[in-house]
Amino acid sequence: MAGEVDSLGCDVLVVGAGLAGTAAALAAARDGARVALACSGPVFSGSSFFPGTWGLGLVGPDGPGDGADLLASVLEVGRGVAIERLSRTLVDGIDGAVAWLDALSVGLKRAEAPDERDFIPCFDHKRRSWHGLGRGPFREAMGPALYGAAVSELPFHDLVDLVGGPGGVRGALLANRKSARLLRVDAGAIILATGGFGGLYGRTLTMPDVSGTAAAVALAHGARLVNIEFIQIMPGLVSPVGGVVFNERTFRFARLEGFSAPHERSLLESRAGHGPFTASLPDRIVDLALAQAGPRGAAVSYALPARMPEFMRTYFDWFEGAFGTSPSRDVRILPYAHASNGGILIGPDASTGVPGLFACGEATGGMHGADRIGGLSSANALVFGRIAGQSAAAWAGRGHRAGACGEATLPALATAPCAREVMRDLRRLMDGRCLILRSEEGLGSARERLGGLAERLARESRPTKDVLAASATTRARQAALSASALVCAMLERRESRGAHFRCDYPQPDPAQARPLVIALEDGVPVARRRGTPRG
Repeated sequence: MAGEVDSLGCDVLVVGAGLAGTAAALAAARDGARVALACSGPVFSGSSFFPGTWGLGLVGPDGPGDGADLLASVLEVGRGVAIERLSRTLVDGIDGAVAWLDALSVGLKRAEAPDERDFIPCFDHKRRSWHGLGRGPFREAMGPALYGAAVSELPFHDLVDLVGGPGGVRGALLANRKSARLLRVDAGAIILATGGFGGLYGRTLTMPDVSGTAAAVALAHGARLVNIEFIQIMPGLVSPVGGVVFNERTFRFARLEGFSAPHERSLLESRAGHGPFTASLPDRIVDLALAQAGPRGAAVSYALPARMPEFMRTYFDWFEGAFGTSPSRDVRILPYAHASNGGILIGPDASTGVPGLFACGEATGGMHGADRIGGLSSANALVFGRIAGQSAAAWAGRGHRAGACGEATLPALATAPCAREVMRDLRRLMDGRCLILRSEEGLGSARERLGGLAERLARESRPTKDVLAASATTRARQAALSASALVCAMLERRESRGAHFRCDYPQPDPAQARPLVIALEDGVPVARRRGTPRG
């Protein structure tokens, strides 16, 4: 196999090319590093560029005196499980990230009617500085910037594994989906900016390249995960088109099939204030009703106002232009897995605790908690993306330059014809056991069945020279490990808090108001609580 491996050397390899990955690549290159940017899809991909919504919101402090209040809100909304030093690093870095985008001439959108209540971010209590970050303007500005910084782009390359040893990572093995060849990248530092866990679900509002497998790769090399049980679950459309984010602001003008409760209107009004589901507010019963709907979803009917608020009008205009129909006709919705509040545990410098390995964006966790304020995902990607790029460049510059990883570090590859079936069964299992409705029985069954899927892959694997088949099988194994880590965390958190709901433990437990860390011991994910309860 070694003779069939192409090779490339650089100072910093960034894996993932969404907001966080491209920000990291540019920051590292501008600090003097030779940078390669690899991604499973095209450059400018991942959840940042998911076409099922018009664009991204970016929020930050509303003036010099608002940073302390925003930090307090992040911690409050995090409901005891956010890590304060990471939250502080995020908030402190937002103004600089916005200025950086302005310097790139990204063309951020400003609100025309910023005092409308729809510009209060999800779960927040007041208006903040708000910017609309469009996919097109970001591509148009960042593309030339990456080219000008001599960043080498490696689109359509899947991460197979990191390579290195006890002293840390020194490179990565990638599968080139275009040439069907392996590429070994020898690098002084690696940055994982691979997105969250959405790809582990069949019903998901993410791009196909957000596979969730890099978490398993990080675990296997000694990194830890934090707060991964807090998967953001959003209402998404089944019709008039499927796989598109539902505009939650329209709940205040809606009636929902199958939902009937005292104070129904006030609950729907409350539900219009946040996109993701939360178990920590009374309006959770709206989503619990949605979760009981059949595969066709629940019908939504409207009594819309003659003059819609700006935030809704923007959505309607985008939807009608993108799909040629109104988002208010023949509407049916279901819960979808969307974003991740948790991920790889990092420090304020984006380090993972594994020498040479850094991470940023939605692949990481700790700066958010059980719920996340709307618009802070984009801020997180930009703030920690830039930090990761600078930290990785500095690490490589301190003598940790690229060197040959050695043939012995390359993993043995095998293929299993069942890999596609395993991924199909895994996603169905995650949809059925690990979306909104979670229980000891269901999660325990999921853990057992995931073990069975991993055993099937091991049992039916055969040596192969087919690089793409080998890569697919490797990623199926990694998906099973990432999913097992999620289930481990969901089982350990025997309470309902924020994005995590347990049917058998429907109330919060103050003793569990702390981060939950997952590590790998003897190949098995194990849970460790961190710190002291914060209420």
